[in-house]
Amino acid sequence: MTKTANMNEILPAFPEENIDMFAATSVLQQQAAEIRNLNPNWSSYLQSQMISQDVFDFISAYDVSDAKGHFLNDHRQQSAKAFFSLLEHISKESTIQYVLVLIDDLLTEDRSRVEIFHEYALKKNEPVCGNFLNLLNAADGFINNMSARIIAKFACYSTDLINQTDLQFYLNWIKEQLLSANNEYMQSVARCLQMLLRRDEYRTAFISVDGISTLLSILSGRVNFQIQYQLIFCVWVMTFNPRLAERMNKLDFYKKKKLNNLITVVDLPVFFLLYRFNVIPILADILSDSVKEKVTRIILAVFRNLIEKPEDNTTSKEHCIAMVQSKVLKQLSIFEQRKFDDEDIVEDIQFLNERLQASVQDLSSFDEYATEVKSGRLEWSPVHRSAQFWRENASRLNERNYELLRILVHLLETSRDPLVLSVASFDVGEYVRHYPRGKHIIEQLGGKQLVMQLLSHDDANVRYEALLAVQKLMVHNWEYLGRQLEKEQGSSTDRTTALTGKA
Repeated sequence: MTKTANMNEILPAFPEENIDMFAATSVLQQQAAEIRNLNPNWSSYLQSQMISQDVFDFISAYDVSDAKGHFLNDHRQQSAKAFFSLLEHISKESTIQYVLVLIDDLLTEDRSRVEIFHEYALKKNEPVCGNFLNLLNAADGFINNMSARIIAKFACYSTDLINQTDLQFYLNWIKEQLLSANNEYMQSVARCLQMLLRRDEYRTAFISVDGISTLLSILSGRVNFQIQYQLIFCVWVMTFNPRLAERMNKLDFYKKKKLNNLITVVDLPVFFLLYRFNVIPILADILSDSVKEKVTRIILAVFRNLIEKPEDNTTSKEHCIAMVQSKVLKQLSIFEQRKFDDEDIVEDIQFLNERLQASVQDLSSFDEYATEVKSGRLEWSPVHRSAQFWRENASRLNERNYELLRILVHLLETSRDPLVLSVASFDVGEYVRHYPRGKHIIEQLGGKQLVMQLLSHDDANVRYEALLAVQKLMVHNWEYLGRQLEKEQGSSTDRTTALTGKA
């Protein structure tokens, strides 16, 4: 375990979430209410020598105590040992469920009790989460998810951090559960993540397991408003980290070079892996459809953080433009006509309106184009068909190490939307047409091959735009071609004059 700041210095930065406000209606809590009524026969475990006399004395007394808090304080050393021993030596599912509920209840009642378990684990030189991590692989869904809930409390409430290996395992388990179809414990899994990500130290680790993309892929589908709220809460919490707020709507490139049929990470622009979070367009879509005030509030809070938290003003401006592009301004004007009791919503609407209106005033045609490309949602907006735009801005697609070109190439490779493929093909052709070295750069980025593959696409518009782009790619020098055409036309005119004798 890694030592960090005092627990009380960490958590108050975020509003307290009353677990029972929504968790009481979750499947996990409904089952926990029933399990509390069980009455395990501890004597049978003692008689069969599955537990020691000390463990039996503790659990049988604790189980019937009306003052469990005082009992724990009086038997601090014995309590963690007894609970861990029960989990290690008992295999009956119903009893394991009961023990997990007891542990969860005592931590819910007083979060500082996590230190009881940490002190014991430290003395034994073993990870405090070890037993609970093992139970994540149990066949029973309740045992899995109650164990996950307890791990989240250890991670969130303790002055120590979970070690990296255990954290990686836990985060991957959460990710798998979130992506699991028809998971009846979805609320409980999301709640674990909400708790975990309140600690800044765990946020980067979550991104490293592709966590943001996982959340957004779920939010892009059809989920109920409660899950929407919980997952967007996770995004919101992460935006309090300025570095992460800057990456939320950005692209990360990893350059790769092919050597002896192996792909290795190097600093040469041969192959590119592209990661995009696209938070703003996805949340903007949810915002326009949402009828629940809590979902509206948390999305507006995310948008405000994406403008306020980045230390780079350019990133904040890009986020503003992305929100304008995603029609957030229109939604804000609708909200202004509504009456909200929540003052935070009113303040966020006013803040966002002012910042987005200001960004519109400074919006150039290239800013508009760049934002549209970065959103991945290409359409036939006026800039694409403007010859003047391409004459003035084709070279700007080379900025930031060909960032916009790489996005276009990535869209050609991954998009299934015929409109996006058509517009991307057209843009590649116009870039080649207006930038002298464009053909060479597009070939290096793998764009030429992708465009040629689209010649056999099912959609006629895609085939047409791909054909035009290929024609432009096949011409080496547009200026040379223009001069040749003029020369040929001039020669033709001279021949006609010679033959007719007319000037």
